[in-house]
Amino acid sequence: MAAGTSSKFQQLALTHAAMMGGEAAMVVALADSFFFDVDPNGARSKVLGFLLVSFAPFLLVAPFIGPLIDRVRGGRRFMVQAVAAARIVVQLLMIRFADDIGLFLLVFVALVLQKTYAVSKSALVPAVVRSDRELVEANAKLGVIAGLAGTVAVLPAAGLQFIVGTPATLAYGAALFGVALWAALSLPRELVLRPDEPSAASPEALTTSLQLGWVAMLVLRGAVGFMLFHLAFLFRSQPDGGKVLLGAAVGLSSVGVLLGNSLAPSARRWLHEERMITVALALPAAAGLVAAAVGGTVAGIAVAVVVNFAAAICRLSFESIVQRDGPAANRGQAFARFEIRFQFGWVVAAVIPVVLEMPAAVGYLMVGVVTLAAVVNYVAGVRAEAADRARAGRAPRRPADGSI
Repeated sequence: MAAGTSSKFQQLALTHAAMMGGEAAMVVALADSFFFDVDPNGARSKVLGFLLVSFAPFLLVAPFIGPLIDRVRGGRRFMVQAVAAARIVVQLLMIRFADDIGLFLLVFVALVLQKTYAVSKSALVPAVVRSDRELVEANAKLGVIAGLAGTVAVLPAAGLQFIVGTPATLAYGAALFGVALWAALSLPRELVLRPDEPSAASPEALTTSLQLGWVAMLVLRGAVGFMLFHLAFLFRSQPDGGKVLLGAAVGLSSVGVLLGNSLAPSARRWLHEERMITVALALPAAAGLVAAAVGGTVAGIAVAVVVNFAAAICRLSFESIVQRDGPAANRGQAFARFEIRFQFGWVVAAVIPVVLEMPAAVGYLMVGVVTLAAVVNYVAGVRAEAADRARAGRAPRRPADGSI
C-alpha cells in the first residue's frame, strides 16, 4: 500500500482493534451473567432469552440498517464514530443493570450497534485501499487484527472479572470503546454510494457462484454458533461448571480464526476461491464425523477449532467472490445484506443445543453430516455452473495469478 493509503488503513485498523477489544470485554462480562451465575436448569431459559434478544435486532432492524447508513449525513465514518460513542454509554449502563432484566434491553441495543458498526466498517474498507487486490488483503488483515485484539483484550477482562467483578469488566470495555471513538475521528471519507445500481446481494445481480458461496458461508456460521452452545452445556457438568474447558474452547477457536485469516491470503495463490470454499466445508465434515466416532471433550474442542478455522477461510473466499463477480457499486451494502443472513444462521443453529439436550457425539455428528451435505451440494453446483459456461462457449473461471 502507498504511504497515504497505508495511513488510512492503519487508522481503520486501530479503530477496529479497539472495537473488537470492547466486544471481547462485553462477552466476558455477559458470559458470567448468563452462563455461570445461574443454576443448570435456569441456564437454558436465560441463554435462550439471550439468543432471542440477539435474533430480534436483525429481524426488526436489518431492513433499515443499510438504508439508514447510506442516507445519514457524514456517511459511514460518522456512523462508526456515533456507534463508538453509543457503545460507551451502553457499556456503562450495563454496570447499573448487570443483575436486572434491563440488561436484556441493553444487550439488544448493543447488538444493533454491533451490526451497524460491521456494516459501516465494511463499506469504509474500499476507501483505504487502491484496488480489489488490496481490498482482499485489507479484509484479511482486519480479520487477523480482530482475532489478536479479542485475544489480547480477553486476558485483562478475565482478570478483572475474576478479581473485581462484572462492573470492572464492563468499565474496561467502555474504555476500549473510548479508544475506538478517538481513532474513528481520523477515519477517511468513504466512496460514494450509487443507490440506483444493484449490489451483489440483489436478486438481479446474484450469480451462481455468489448463491453457492453465501449458502456455504451460512452453513459454516451456523456450525460456529451450534458448537459454541453445544459445548457450553456439555461442559456445565464439570466440577468447575465448565469454565476452564469452555474458556479453552473459546480461546483455541479464536486461534483457529486467527490462523484462518492469516493463511487464507496465501492459500489464494495456489487455490481459487471455489476450491478454498470446498476445502473449508470438507474440514469440519471430516472433523465432525471423526469426533462423533471418538467422542470426548477434547474431540469437541477440536471440532470447534476446525469449524472456526474453516469459517474464517470461507469468509475471505466469499468476499473475494463478491468482489470478483458482483457489481463494484454498493459493495459495502452487499456485504451488509449477506452478513445479516449469516447472523440469522448463527442464531438459529445456536438455539438447537439450547432447546434440545443431546449427547456430545450426536452434536458432533450433526456438524459432520450437515457440512458433508453442504460440500456435496457446493461441488455439484460449481460443476453445474462450469458445464453451463462450457455450453455457452465461455471460458471457465480462472484467477489472474494462475491458481488451481
